[in-house]
Amino acid sequence: MKGKESSRVLKDAIIDVPGIKVGHSQDLKAGTGCTVIICEKGATTGVDVRGGAPGTRETDLLNPVNLVDKAHAIYLGGGSAFGLDGASGVMKYLEEKGIGFDVVLTKVPIVPGAVLFDLAVGDYRIRPDARMGYDACLKASEEEVMQGNVGAGTGATVGKIFGGLRCMKSGLGTASFKSQAQELIVGAIVAVNCFGDVVDPESGKIIAGVLSEDKKEFANTMSFLRNFPQRSESNFSKNTTIGVVATNATLTKAGATKVAMMAQDGYARTISPAHTMFDGDTIFCMATGEVEAGVNVVGAIAAEVMARAIVKAVKNTESLFKLKSYQDLF
Repeated sequence: MKGKESSRVLKDAIIDVPGIKVGHSQDLKAGTGCTVIICEKGATTGVDVRGGAPGTRETDLLNPVNLVDKAHAIYLGGGSAFGLDGASGVMKYLEEKGIGFDVVLTKVPIVPGAVLFDLAVGDYRIRPDARMGYDACLKASEEEVMQGNVGAGTGATVGKIFGGLRCMKSGLGTASFKSQAQELIVGAIVAVNCFGDVVDPESGKIIAGVLSEDKKEFANTMSFLRNFPQRSESNFSKNTTIGVVATNATLTKAGATKVAMMAQDGYARTISPAHTMFDGDTIFCMATGEVEAGVNVVGAIAAEVMARAIVKAVKNTESLFKLKSYQDLF
């Protein structure tokens, strides 16, 4: 097993974790889509919901005190709460393959999920549904890496202090890390749809966010909040960044939950501000249990990898719906 893993060509993506597949389905005209992260053998899973306006499913099940400890897929979608319907298609696909929690009569696929708000970008009447979720599963792969305007990132935007007037197009990104000595792999995938600006932690500079009136430079969200605190409060809306960390480490359900919590530091390092009452910021952690590694180590690495995935989401996104992207400005 280790020899096979060592020979894998790394793609700097969550699919570098053996056993993890990723599939996307999107409607570019409607400006929405969904992403599914599948682990057919099941992965010990935890979750951390940090924002104040989450749209989620099956997160209570992931509480360490509850029965089921393994998920078979994580669903990420657009469409706000409407988009949760897409997870039904994921369940249908997995049940057809005989994958799920055995309840004797059938196997019930465990598919937690989270959604982001993208209704204001394209056609709000079209949202991810069961058909789109099923289609994402059909496209799931251990080889193909797609980023930018795909899946759950199709309608993602950033920098919304002035609503949608001066925001920028964002999308979906993925990254990974592999330890040379221990074969530990940690990967992340994220759809970046934040209220605030995105900052590259290496340079400390904003790389996407609210634009100036002429849309040639950044207006800086935090600067506006500091100078006009009363005017700012009513503008916090239409957001949420959602992501998944996967690792081949052996973790308990409580350990996976802690890693998801620590991975939220990746949001804090790159999104300014993060975790507002109108962001439903959510991270899931899936552990496949192949390598021994401590929770503190995995969590610290997960935060770094998540931060890189967020930066890659911005840098790999092209302009859509007349919204400028990183590639337009740099």
